[in-house]
Amino acid sequence: MRPRIIGLTGGIGSGKSTVAQTLVALGAHLIDTDAISRSLTAPGGRAIEAIRQAFGSGMIDATGAMDRAAMRTLAFADPEALRQLEHILHPLIGQVSREQAEQARPEQRIIYDVPLLVESGRRWRDIVDRILVVDCTPETQISRVMARSGWTREAVQAVLAKQARREERLAVADDVLINEGIDKEALRQQVIRLWDLWNNGV
Repeated sequence: MRPRIIGLTGGIGSGKSTVAQTLVALGAHLIDTDAISRSLTAPGGRAIEAIRQAFGSGMIDATGAMDRAAMRTLAFADPEALRQLEHILHPLIGQVSREQAEQARPEQRIIYDVPLLVESGRRWRDIVDRILVVDCTPETQISRVMARSGWTREAVQAVLAKQARREERLAVADDVLINEGIDKEALRQQVIRLWDLWNNGV
């Protein structure tokens, strides 16, 4: 059977966004959980009042959005604060994801782009038919994020330390795209070949 619901994941700097964009161009219906999270914490977002009540007005910036830099600092330093934030956001992300999935056409393949799919346990794995992992070495991840974002090596390493290890992602993968030592066009060609395999029942 051709898989209809795909979980797409990969560590920071893996090239997952390029893969997602290519899948959309091929006709997939994308549900970007990072984008949903940002919308929930934007001015007027569904999570803003709960965040204000849990963390105080100091975590809301002048625009009415969650102060992402301040929250990132707090969450890295205090695991309980991170759990509290996840307790607010995760149910809302699930709700919006379901709403967006209902907008897909009956014949359309649905892609759940979930950076922390592995870290979320069964929550996403029980929804999808297959898991697609975009893979590269940690050193490549660090180099890419430093180049595109201007972060220090230490800042990127801190994020990697909070994410699943490479081996953990590969252990749950049904499909793997290797994004190491190639350009974006070569990565897109890998996606197209995988799409053809899915369409032929592989």
